Amino acid sequence: MKTTLLSALLCCCWLITTAPSAEGPVDAEATANTVILDEQGVKNLRIETVVVQKQDFETTVFAIGRIEDIPSSRSVLSSRISGRAVEVNAFEGDLVEKDQVLVKVESRQPGNPPPTIALRAPKAGLVVDSHVRLGEPIEPETELLDISDRSKMWAIAKIPEKEASGVAVGTIARVQVPAIGGSPITVKLSRYRVAADREAGTVDAIFEIDNSDNKLQPGMRAEFSIIIASRTGVVAVPRTAIQGDPTKRIVFTKHLELPNSFVKIPVQLGEQNDRYVEVLSGLFPGEEVVTQGSYSLGFAGGGSGISLKEALDAAHGHEHAEDGSELTDAAKAAQADGHEGHDHGGSDGGSKMNLYLQIYAGVISLLLLITLQQLWNKRRQKSEATA
Repeated sequence: MKTTLLSALLCCCWLITTAPSAEGPVDAEATANTVILDEQGVKNLRIETVVVQKQDFETTVFAIGRIEDIPSSRSVLSSRISGRAVEVNAFEGDLVEKDQVLVKVESRQPGNPPPTIALRAPKAGLVVDSHVRLGEPIEPETELLDISDRSKMWAIAKIPEKEASGVAVGTIARVQVPAIGGSPITVKLSRYRVAADREAGTVDAIFEIDNSDNKLQPGMRAEFSIIIASRTGVVAVPRTAIQGDPTKRIVFTKHLELPNSFVKIPVQLGEQNDRYVEVLSGLFPGEEVVTQGSYSLGFAGGGSGISLKEALDAAHGHEHAEDGSELTDAAKAAQADGHEGHDHGGSDGGSKMNLYLQIYAGVISLLLLITLQQLWNKRRQKSEATA
């Protein structure tokens, strides 16, 4: 009998300790990593998000270079005869058309008036240098105007020698020219220069780039991301989404339930290129990650005036505890009685206290049953002995 009662006691204790609490569990770490803003705060931080998805991920080689004229696009205006410039129609910086009359030269041959010839542009382009002035003597060996057709230009990348072997003619690259801004320009490697730079340890890779809007100028700095390989099915996010120090990288994702709320998530990163970073763990396709305003989110949230409790109350339509957990019936009753100054189970400490009280009551009840059973057994034995 004692063994049976003891077994019942242990079983009851186990059921009490393992029974689910009426209050849902609260992830303290997730709560601490949640940044809650109001609508105005989201606008002020200019928050933008993108949906995480698997994509083709490019392996790139980074290089620095410059914009240069294409040698074959340069032309020179000169005279076949000696004479004097009596008309000059183009100067440095002017755009000219092919066969446009640029200079008139008065010949030294006798005549009244002396004979003149018109010098026409050999091709369309930009006058990049001028060596002639009105009334200036002209000789056949004199270069009067330098003209450059800049509708296309060369973007020349200085690729380190150790990486040049993976960059073949025909390789695609993205070129960013800081001086003109805008999106990167996609170009294709057309050739290499015939000699390497011994001092820098680089080789010059020549990419032809469109300049129909005439914004590019020789000497402008160019930044190259040369694509040497590609992988499919890679989870990657824009580089602007990654925050934190190199030993602990994080991103902010949009909260699944709470509006204007964002959760800080630690991530493990892999390879990166000029636009994206591979995410090895921490994110899943379908989540929304913050790309613009993610840096500011690390310092935001304290002044929004919205607590986790208020956000959850608005999202779920019923009241929660201060830490975001569900309120138990006991806590709701206590609040209704006006006991706001005490913690009645809405917090983690109150939940533990309720559990301890349940265990204590169960143990006392079973001990009482055991005592009563023993007393009843003694009385029965005494009655049998008397009979």
